[in-house]
Amino acid sequence: MDPEATPAYLDYYYATDPSPDIQDTGSHIPYLSVFLPIFYTAVFLTGVLGNLVLMGALHFKRGSRRLIDVFIINLAASDFIFLVTLPLWVDKEAAFGLWRTGSFLCKGSSYVISVNMHCSVLLLTCMSIDRYLAILRPAASRKYRRTDCAYGICASVWFISCLLGLPTLLSRELTLIEDKPYCAEKRATPNKLMWALVTLIFTFFVPLLSIVTCYCCITRKLCAHYQQSGKHNKKLKKSIKIIFIVVAAFVLSWLPFNTFKLLAIISGLQQELYFSTATLQQGMEVSGPLAFANSCVNPFIYYIFDSYIRRAILRCLCPCLKNYDFGNSTETSDSHLTKALSNFIHAEDFARKRKRSVSL
Repeated sequence: MDPEATPAYLDYYYATDPSPDIQDTGSHIPYLSVFLPIFYTAVFLTGVLGNLVLMGALHFKRGSRRLIDVFIINLAASDFIFLVTLPLWVDKEAAFGLWRTGSFLCKGSSYVISVNMHCSVLLLTCMSIDRYLAILRPAASRKYRRTDCAYGICASVWFISCLLGLPTLLSRELTLIEDKPYCAEKRATPNKLMWALVTLIFTFFVPLLSIVTCYCCITRKLCAHYQQSGKHNKKLKKSIKIIFIVVAAFVLSWLPFNTFKLLAIISGLQQELYFSTATLQQGMEVSGPLAFANSCVNPFIYYIFDSYIRRAILRCLCPCLKNYDFGNSTETSDSHLTKALSNFIHAEDFARKRKRSVSL
């Protein structure tokens, strides 16, 4: 494979590469120029409104705030900042890939997208670890699960994400091809491809493994508790359902795009075309919108499945309901699980120690 034809899929969104084979109109999926502007407009409108309401409801909520709400607010802020740049990509798709809004916005919007990707993945990882500690290690993690620690972790995530987005800021540029402007990556060198591979592994696939591991441990403990108690506990069953929905939404949104991205980077490093350039480009064109859509679905997931957040949003939208009794406002899915599983874990530990003392 000619090194000059190496594809440069190095950031969140698929690049419009200056190489002729990428620019061949035959490799572009025609219907995307009609479908994507409509799709992105819907994502923009619902996402901006949903994340604004979610942030406002949790920020201005009276009374105590859950620790996980700190992570949810930061995740919503990251999604909101990204969504503000989405009209630029609507214009790009409507113009058949042409970038008509200048070099500064080309670099700036690409940087914001990259920061959003890293920030979202890292915050979701922190949230999964927090839920693991809250549900399975409530006593041992009490001294670490504090509000000041959560704010410090979120500040660190933003700082790291901004640093990880710098390669995108430096490599994106407004490129003229046959006097037509494209927002594209600079030519990918082997060093850049290796850095992209390492970054992708440690900022997506390792966090993904951590998220899945944490939720699998929680689910396994929930199932063990459910089987041993022999009770048809609706809250526990609902909690298992929420876990699977959250993980499934994350995987469906991010895994396809990053898999195509991984294949493109590996093909470039090996200097061997395992998949055609058109196949990789089309794969990223199809899977990219799924990753974009993740920024608008989170508020709806939380509203539907988290009664605590649903109460906060309803009271934010309808102040007249602030004195309305929605039920026990302090009993959330996490607090219920913590109480139930703490008793179960203590009973397990007691039985294990008793068995050990008898055997001795």
